[in-house]
Amino acid sequence: MIQTETSPTAEFDRDVALTPLDGPDEPVRRFSGHLPGGWSVGGGINGGFLLAMLGTAVRETVPDRPHPVAVAATYVGASTEGPAEVTARIVRRGTLTTVAAELAQDGAARITALATFSDLAGLTDEVGTTAVAPVLPPPEDCVATSDGPEEFLRIAPLVQRFEMRLTPRSIGWALGQPSGTGVLEGWFRLRDREPDPLMLLLACDAMPPVTFDLGRPGWAPTVQLTTHVRAVPAPGWLAMRQSTRNLAGGFFEEDCEIWDSAGRLVAQARQLARVPR
Repeated sequence: MIQTETSPTAEFDRDVALTPLDGPDEPVRRFSGHLPGGWSVGGGINGGFLLAMLGTAVRETVPDRPHPVAVAATYVGASTEGPAEVTARIVRRGTLTTVAAELAQDGAARITALATFSDLAGLTDEVGTTAVAPVLPPPEDCVATSDGPEEFLRIAPLVQRFEMRLTPRSIGWALGQPSGTGVLEGWFRLRDREPDPLMLLLACDAMPPVTFDLGRPGWAPTVQLTTHVRAVPAPGWLAMRQSTRNLAGGFFEEDCEIWDSAGRLVAQARQLARVPR
């Protein structure tokens, strides 16, 4: 049975769970956690998973503001399987509460972020947009990333942690025929829980790097990732589009849009990453 919202029985929620190391009144909250190797890609833990773990610490620090609205993260170094410590410090309280958070391993920072959280359910539902949702074939007519080439599965075991279905026009790279347009589209969901704002932090970095579609496969380490969460997503599959317009100087930008089953743009993200070697 698919669980709704956060569920201790869901793999994602178990894996991002943290243990407080001090009381709620400390000026800087400290938490311990474990980074599972199953969420790794290339040489480190997936950036979206790390963002969700930071989000867990922020949510524990400001429980009255449970939803991420904007999270800007800089990836200082690769995170690997093993223990981690997360710290969270409130910068400003309010309807929009800002928290500085950092994840460290072996005493060295791996990711640092400034996160703004609120209660999205209490914000206005007014929507005015010119954004157009991607027109995708149904999930059953798309290709599961878990059925990808052996080399892809070897460097990205995280694709076994969720369901992702790429459209037929987005899988040319797997056949040695990348389209060269720099666009990937498809569907995303967790197998054992419905989407919520915290899970969107994972989804924004879950697709293969868009450089795959440019004929440049391989691990693309994230340098900076900013995510905007616009609404609490409706249950069901998430539709995703990922694109790039510029590859230069050994870096590329990657824009991601996430649409829920109600046809709403619920999250947007932009990251700067290194071009795969």
